[in-house]
Parts: sequence; structure tokens; C-alpha cells
Amino acid sequence: MSVFIIAFLLAVLGGVLFSILGFISGTDETATLVPTTLIVVLLGAPPEGVLAFFLAAVLAKHLTHSVPTALMGIPGDTLAVPLLDHATTLRRMGMPHVALRKMLSGGIIGAFIALPTAVLLGQFLGQFADFFTASSGIIFTLAAVLIAYFSKGKWASVLVIIPFAFFIKSVDQLTFAALDHHLSINFFLGIAVGPMVYDILIAASSSARLNVLRDKPKEYHLAPETKSWKGYFPNPFKILTKLQKILTAIATFISSLTFVFSPVGMTSLMGEAVGSRIKGAYKKSTTSLSVMNGVTESTYIAEALIPLIAFGIPLSPVALGPAAALFNAPPVFTTEPINNLHSYLTSWDFFIFGLIGITVASLIAYPFTMNYARKAAVLVMKLVSQEAIVAMFLGLTTLLAFYEAGFTGVILTFTVAIVGGLLNRVLGFGAGAQFMVYYASGFITLQLFGI
Repeated sequence: MSVFIIAFLLAVLGGVLFSILGFISGTDETATLVPTTLIVVLLGAPPEGVLAFFLAAVLAKHLTHSVPTALMGIPGDTLAVPLLDHATTLRRMGMPHVALRKMLSGGIIGAFIALPTAVLLGQFLGQFADFFTASSGIIFTLAAVLIAYFSKGKWASVLVIIPFAFFIKSVDQLTFAALDHHLSINFFLGIAVGPMVYDILIAASSSARLNVLRDKPKEYHLAPETKSWKGYFPNPFKILTKLQKILTAIATFISSLTFVFSPVGMTSLMGEAVGSRIKGAYKKSTTSLSVMNGVTESTYIAEALIPLIAFGIPLSPVALGPAAALFNAPPVFTTEPINNLHSYLTSWDFFIFGLIGITVASLIAYPFTMNYARKAAVLVMKLVSQEAIVAMFLGLTTLLAFYEAGFTGVILTFTVAIVGGLLNRVLGFGAGAQFMVYYASGFITLQLFGI
């Protein structure tokens, strides 16, 4: 079968699956993208297909996460959190459908600007790949400090870096003694599902769950469905004003270049930079939402592709989190030595198959969400159990952990998940910082303890 057909089919799979997941609030990108991408890789999909699947999944997820964010005031995932204030403003005005359309159209524009920008910048930075590879230990350590400081925990996250590196290295040495080889997938999975495991532990604790108990189910009121275009596929350029198109294009281009910073941070920063210069609540909110959802796409695409194309090692929060399986999925992909998408695909391959991924996702998620957002939201709220979704991904995690190292791998994964989840939820030591410390742990412990 042609690699183009396989890439197309995997892009359809990613687009459909993550269009559905986007409607379900609380489905974190890292916890969903890491295990599903790992499965695609380990089942033997060609690198081109893996890339198309991942980018289709990312774009579809960030388009449909607009629905719970705009219509119900609950974040579809982590990157939707910065959009809540402006979405709430429009919902109070009785215009959640306007917020939704602006978010979706900005996301489409952001994705198609980010792809060529990321490919070109990645190709340029590739000239310095030898330096980055040789200095990866110190780079990972400095990046861990930077990302930790800009996470929710700030100085608390920075102070946790060395103890967490010591924990990772200690557990790695323990499992090496038991299995006679080092593990990696288990660490990725543990960090990815940590917040989910934390929530389950809170619910299982007789003392802690008192803080999350509710007397009655939360109620949501959805606005009527309205449509201001003809046909099935609305033109995103007609949904946005001229100013909104220009500002979204500029913001997504700039954010594509800043591939080492937090996507949530860049989304908030760009939204505030644009919103602070616009008068009037309606214009400010609609323009900010257009820009911010465009930035969610551009940061994810650029932060995954630029390190892949240029270095083959994960040097961004997205590369260390949701895109981790594109870099390291033993025995198929590895970073030591570098043997991953960086090794198999040219810059043109990244552009062509990336374009297949985002085009397919756009054709699936964008018109479906624009036309059926309210119906889909009602269906999900009534029929889809969030607990079932969490259980499904924990099941996938257990399967993949057992695949790499049997029962030992499962114990390791959930040990890391418990520690990582507690640090994430309580101290604000985010998944991106934890992934970076994982990569830097060998360098840190060698410098401090000689091991």
C-alpha cells in the first residue's frame, strides 16, 4: 500500500478520534496523545503515517476543544484554560456561538501558517544540530529550570528539579537491576497520566475527597444553534474580520518561532498583547479568542516539528510531552542514538505529510464542529462518561507499560504517575518540566553525585 494512502488513513483516524475527544472536557493532551501515538508507532506505522496521525490529532483536538470552552464555560483541555475568560464574556452577552466560530476559524489559520514556518525554521536550525546534540545534557538542565520557573509552581517547581531527577535516576537504577535494561516508555506514560492518577487518588481518599464532593450535578445552559453561512463548509476567512485575520496571522507566526516556551504561556501572552490594544468588550473578546486559538495550534505544531527537523531530540515542552513518542518509542524510535522521524524524513516529507495531516483534520473537525457543535455537546454531556474515558486511557497506559516491561513496567509507570501527579497538581510542577527533568536526570545526577 502506498505510503500516501497509509498517511491519509492514519490522518483520518487521528482526525475522527480526537475530534470526538475534544468535545469531552478534561481530556488532557499529553495523557491522550502519548499513549495513542505510541500505539501507532509500535504497531509499525511508517514514519510518514505517524506524523500525519499526530498532526491531525493535534489540530482536531484543539478545534473541537472550543465547544465545551465556548458553549459550557469548561475548558476542553489544558490549552483551552487561557481562553475561558473571553469565552465567558461572550457567553454572558448571549453569543457563545460567535466565540466558537472565532476560535475555530483562528485555529485553522494558525495551523496552516505554523506548518511552513516550522519546517523552514527547523531546516535552518539543523545547521547547529551537532552542537545541540553534544550539549544536550546542559541544554536539558537549563531548559528544565526555565520551563519550571514559567510553570504554575515557579520557584517551587525549580526547587523540585534536583529531587525529582534523583527520584527518576533511582527508580531507573532499580528497574535496571531487576530487568538488566533501561526503560523509557514507562517514564513517559507515568508523567503523562500523573494528573489523572492524582484525581483518582483524591477520590479514593476518605480525607482528601471531602474537598471535591458536590451536593448536586453541575448544570449547563446551551444557547440555540444558529448558522450564518450556506453549505456544509464555512469559509474561515469570512468568519473573521480583516483585523482579526491580520492579528491572528502575525501572532501565530511569532509564536511558531518561540518553540522553547510553554504553549499555555504563549497563548496567554499573545491574547493579552492583542486584547490590551482593542477597545470594547465584544471586539476585544472575539479578537483575542481568534488569536489565542490560532496560537494553540501554532505552538503545538511548531514545538513538535522544529526539534524533530533540526535536532532529533526533544527540546520544547510539546516535544517533551504530547509529542514524546515521535522522538522516543523504543525499540522503534530512540534519542540515544538518534533514530526517529528526524532520521527518516526530509524537510519536504515533514511539509507534505504534515500538510496531509492538518488538511484532513480541517476537513473533518472544522465543518463538523461549526455545523453540529451544540448537538455534539449535548450528546457528549448526556451519554459519554468522563470516568469511562479516564478508565480507557489508564487501560491503554497499563497495556503499553506491560508491553515494555511486564508487571515491573506497570508498577514503575504508576509509581512515576503518583509522584508526578502530586507534584503537578499540588506544586504546579507541570508535565513539560517533568519530561525535561527526565531527560536531564542522567546529567544532573552525574554532576552532583557521580552516578
